This record gives sequence, structure tokens and C-alpha cells, in this order.
Amino acid sequence: MSTEFDLSALLAERGAERYELHSRYLNHQLPRMLRTIGFDKVYVRAEGAHFWDAEGGDYLDMLAGFGVMGLGRHHPVVRKALYDVLDAQLADLTRFDCQPLPGLLAEKLLAHSPHLDRVFFGNSGTEAVETALKFARYATGKPRILYCTHAFHGLTTGSLSVNGEKGFRDGFAPLLPDTAIGLGDLDALERELRTGDVAAFVVEPVQGKGVHESPPGFLRAAQELLHRHGALLIADEVQTGLGRTGDFYAYQHEDGVEPDLVCVAKALSGGYVPVGATLGKDWIFKKVYSSMDRVLVHSASFGSNAQAMAAGLAVLSVMENEGTVAHARRMGELLSSRLRALVPRYELLHEIRGRGLMIGIEFGRPSSLGLRSRWTMLQAARKGLFAQMVVVPLLQRHRILTQVSGDHLEVIKLIPPLVVDEADVDRFVTSFTAVMDDAHGSGGLMWDFGKTLVKQAVAQR
Repeated sequence: MSTEFDLSALLAERGAERYELHSRYLNHQLPRMLRTIGFDKVYVRAEGAHFWDAEGGDYLDMLAGFGVMGLGRHHPVVRKALYDVLDAQLADLTRFDCQPLPGLLAEKLLAHSPHLDRVFFGNSGTEAVETALKFARYATGKPRILYCTHAFHGLTTGSLSVNGEKGFRDGFAPLLPDTAIGLGDLDALERELRTGDVAAFVVEPVQGKGVHESPPGFLRAAQELLHRHGALLIADEVQTGLGRTGDFYAYQHEDGVEPDLVCVAKALSGGYVPVGATLGKDWIFKKVYSSMDRVLVHSASFGSNAQAMAAGLAVLSVMENEGTVAHARRMGELLSSRLRALVPRYELLHEIRGRGLMIGIEFGRPSSLGLRSRWTMLQAARKGLFAQMVVVPLLQRHRILTQVSGDHLEVIKLIPPLVVDEADVDRFVTSFTAVMDDAHGSGGLMWDFGKTLVKQAVAQR
């Protein structure tokens, strides 16, 4: 009897139990939710911006694993880098040496933010934010962090304290005593800064929830206010960074903005190995790590591991060699312009917004009596049901994976892999048009599904 571990054999034997195993041993609500909306698919293969089910059906990915799959799935350069680093059998994570890969990756990352000097590597976006919060507090000697309403900075306790969405925070108090302001509200920012206890303001240049951009000039003005009061600007680029919005970092859309700390993660992983990075100014790092006694005052057990560093180096190499950022800008402009052209055609379609390949499609109250009565029925049951009504047929009928942009929002967020091409854009727009045609029709399966969602929403009250 063989004692070798055979992963392929295990998957062949037990892979069909995936939903049962998840229900029994993991988050039992996830498979329940997936079955309710018909998302309980079995995907067997993936490449680039597409994946396939057991029957050979081709699905277009407009979600990118919540932004993790910036280069799509299984990019050959990233795969090769991981094979190479495993074959090298490096003496990794000894904790008492300095391996070359972390320094090389830090050097490449910092080249895209020349005003920053040093990098801390962790394992996720929320950990990158936690690092920035700790560093800002220690470097300034002040306790309080400001953040924006509707922000999402992570779900660990520190980052949850600057999460602007009540649904994520409920039941986890007490959190850190931080304060929310409106995105773009300079008066509120200045009012809070006058108290003298603010260490930093953390902000997503484009908010993931609802896809809202910071107003023109806001980041630069906020930076000036913060520095005048001895506080720092933290840019959370966990989702918006590495080309997502058509520039390497989203804050670079606005001239003169130079954050003191920048958080990145998600796409840096290549979709393989979790990685997070906090980039910062030299004086901040030197204050935190002020002596040899403090050399491990902030660290991560798996931070800077060879596999993550190799994946990150490969990702940046691909982005430079294949012009990924410029491609994302072009495809984003094409997709946004084609979607905006549909707004006058459909009264349920309210607005298209965003930057690059981070696009929000917002639905709103229609004007005609028949559609308005149906809209009102959905809104009375639960806000956000219409957007869910669009997401479901996009997957079930057109094999396109999307997501609602947040709880109680009538917004769909598109964050596809940055490698989508014109054929993918055309496929999405054609399919979305068909769904909108159905929604504006006199009846059909879409509104029947809406009635089902209403019943479920009412039953959960």
C-alpha cells in the first residue's frame, strides 16, 4: 500500500462532495446562499479571464476573485516563477538571515512610488492596513484614525475599526475609537484634525463599496490639511492598486498626492500566494524600528516568504513587459463608454461610474408606471434586490460572473482581470443588454425570480 499523498486522486475521489464538505465543516451559510441564487456551479478549469464547468461551458469572469486575479488565472510567467522557487529549495524563513527576494520585490514596488522608501511584507490586505494603522500611531504619537463612511479596509479588529459599513461592525464591539467622515468632506476632516489627537486619515481613492471616486482635488487638499496638523495620509490601494484603475496606483490620478503610507495586496499575489505590503516613508519606519531592541516589534510569521515574493516579482515583471496598466486603461474606457451609451435607452439604468477596470453600474427608480410598481415592490422588501436580479441571469443565462457592490446597494461592480480583451467587453455588453431588455419587458423569468427574492427577504425579517 502506497504511503504517498496523491492530490489528483483525492480530488477525483472526493471533489464531488465540495458543497457537502463546506456545509459540514466551514461556513454553512455560503453553500446555502449559493444554492438560493443558483450560483452553486462546479468549475473544473480556469485560464485568464475565463473558467469552465464540467460540461465545457465557458464563463467570463468579471469579478477576478474580488480583485485578486489581476493577471487572470494561471498566468504562465507566474506559474513558472513558483515552480522555479520551489525547485530552488531555498533556506526560507530562517528568521535570522536576509534573503534576496524580499529586497528585490520591495525595490520593484517602490520604483512605482518614488516618494516612498521602505516596505513591510505581510500576508493580506487587512494585514497591510493593520500595519499602516500601527505605524501611523507610533510615528505620530497620536491615537485616532479617521476613515470614510462606506469604506472597506478589512475585517480584522484594527481594520474593522476603520470599516465604514455598519453590517460588518455589528456584534464585534468594542473596536478602536476611530472616527468616520464623508468621502470628500474637507470641513469634517479639518474639524476632526483640530482636536490634535489624529494620527492619520485612511482612504480608498476609489471606494469598493458602490464604486465612488474621491472628488477631484480632495486627496491633495486632505494631504495638506493632515500634514499641517502633524497627521499622515494612508492610501488603501489593496483593490485599486497595481493597474486596476488605469494607473499603477489610483491616487496617481491626482497630481501632487504623495501618501505617507500605501497598502497593497490582492493582485500582487498573482492569484496564488497570499501577500500584502505596506509601503512608507523612511522616517516612519525608522521611528517604529528605532533600535535593535525593537527589531521584531512588528512582524509576520509568513511575511516575505519566498513563494509570495517570487509571485510578486513575476506579477510586476508581467505588468511591465505586457503593458498591463495601459491595457487596463484602454479596456476600461471601452467598457465604460459602451455601458454609458445604454443609459438613455433603459430607464432602470441610472449611472455608470468608476475608473479603468473598476466600474460601477447603478440602477434607479424608473419613470413608467408598470416598471415603477415592480421597483417599489422590490425596494419595500429589501434594497438591493434588483441588482441581484441582474447578477443572477448574467451567470445563469450568459455565463458571466459579477457581484452586487455591497449590501442594500443597487449597484453592480465590475472588477475583471486586467487581461480582458475587446471580445470579452463585447460579450459582457451584449449579455448585459439582453438582461436589460428582459428587465424592461412586460414579464418573464427575471421578474418571476424577483418575486422569489421578495419572499425570501420578507421571510428573513
